[in-house]
Amino acid sequence: MMKNVIAGNWKSNKLMAEALRLMKEIESGLTSEISAEVIIAPPAPYLSAFASEAKGVLQIASQQCSATGSGAFTGEFTAAMLGSCGVKWVIIGHSERREGYGETDNVIRKKLRAALDSGLQVLLCCGEPLEVRESETHFDWVQNQLMHALSGLSNSALESIVIAYEPIWAIGTGKTASAGQAQEMHAFIRNWLSICFDRSTARGCRIIYGGSCKPSNADDLFAQPDVNGGLIGGASLNAADFIAIVTALENR
Repeated sequence: MMKNVIAGNWKSNKLMAEALRLMKEIESGLTSEISAEVIIAPPAPYLSAFASEAKGVLQIASQQCSATGSGAFTGEFTAAMLGSCGVKWVIIGHSERREGYGETDNVIRKKLRAALDSGLQVLLCCGEPLEVRESETHFDWVQNQLMHALSGLSNSALESIVIAYEPIWAIGTGKTASAGQAQEMHAFIRNWLSICFDRSTARGCRIIYGGSCKPSNADDLFAQPDVNGGLIGGASLNAADFIAIVTALENR
């Protein structure tokens, strides 16, 4: 049975003691009966400690990894290093990495393969900016991102990848993406996967929503048939909000 996925991306927030408290608050609100995979991605300096401290259903993700292996790459950390620390997941292709740090489709492709080769599971992000949405070329944009990232992979490799759709135009802009717009893109992605892989593989792929999901809109988003969870930003920094979103996913 396909498991839904809820992941909290903490970005560059919380000092160590604050972050540990938040993790413990989240853990205390999660029961062993939760069927979804629940993941948090704290800042990189905390990953080893968090992987050691995490209990119950909570899993740990890195917010990125290197496109290179071991060697003279100052400041980089490899996917294999993450695995050796007990990290299970890595976020790749987040819009803030693409736009703010110049990560190209080629870099994202290399990172994805490095992560898979090291046995990590991947939260692969895709999504369009405002000008693309307004020009009505958003389907082509997302298809191109996914084609670059996933081309050449086997059907079985897709089992280790969760696709996270980020409508960049609806994050911090004052504009709102409706549940219907989320479903429309998720359905498009699933149909594209069925063409590039096969129908069974596409049905089994988890596609989650990464566009300002909050307790107030989680029920509507998770009611959509092709929305299998969420990649949560700001709301994941509040334990009560994050747990409410997890609960909404469980109750879909």
